[in-house]
This record gives sequence, C-alpha cells and structure tokens, in this order.
Amino acid sequence: MLCAAAPALAQVEIENPWVRATAPGAAVAGGYMTIRNSDAAPDRLIGASSPAAARVELHVHVREGEVMKMREVKGYDVPAKGAFELKPGGAHLMFMQIKRPFAEGEMVPVTLKFERAGEVRAEFQVGRLGAAAPPAHKH
Repeated sequence: MLCAAAPALAQVEIENPWVRATAPGAAVAGGYMTIRNSDAAPDRLIGASSPAAARVELHVHVREGEVMKMREVKGYDVPAKGAFELKPGGAHLMFMQIKRPFAEGEMVPVTLKFERAGEVRAEFQVGRLGAAAPPAHKH
C-alpha cells in the first residue's frame, strides 16, 4: 500500500462560472466567476484556455479620461483566505475567436491556470445575451 503524504495543494474553488450568450457572428465572449482561496497563502490566476475559443485572455476595465477601455493583464491576485470576483464592467475572461456562438443554457469547459493550485477545470454556464448577472444555478 502506498501511504506517502501528498503535498497539500492550494485550496481554490470556482463559484458561479458563467459566460454571456453571443450574437450570431460574434467572435468574442466575456466570462465571469468568483475565485475563492481557502489557503493560508495567496494565489494568482495566470491563464485560461477553452476548446470553445482560439484563446482566453485575462482582461480588466480601466478608465482613460472619460472612456472605459479593456486591457489584457498577466494575472489576477487571489488573496489568502479571500476571494477575487470577475464580473461585468470589471475583471473578466475574454474568449477570443470563439468556434461557434455560445447559446443560452449551454456549458463551456474552461481550464484555469493558477501559480500555486495549478490547473483547475470549470464548466461555465451560458447566460442571456447582455446579462449583468449569472444565470440561475443549474442543479
């Protein structure tokens, strides 16, 4: 019997992962979630990928004068014993060159890459086109 103690992995949980439905012909989609870190050490989301898109970028909204613009960032810091929220109008995942439109009710598989926790898989539920909040949770 193998009884070797495995190293403790960072405790990262993904809550309410969702993406907005896309209009026909759209090439991009926004993704949102809350990342909870129950570990005593901070972690950092440093990348994401999905078979539904050519690539997934990490974006934030920044104000430049009177204009809000999106900017790609290298990562999101998730505090120890804390959370980081990705939401419309704030930090979000940007699905680039999606393979086909995201239809309401579908699930989009995503692999999130963290500095400490490594790869975490999540299923993002597709909400309404233009929705500002996650869809009602499926059971």
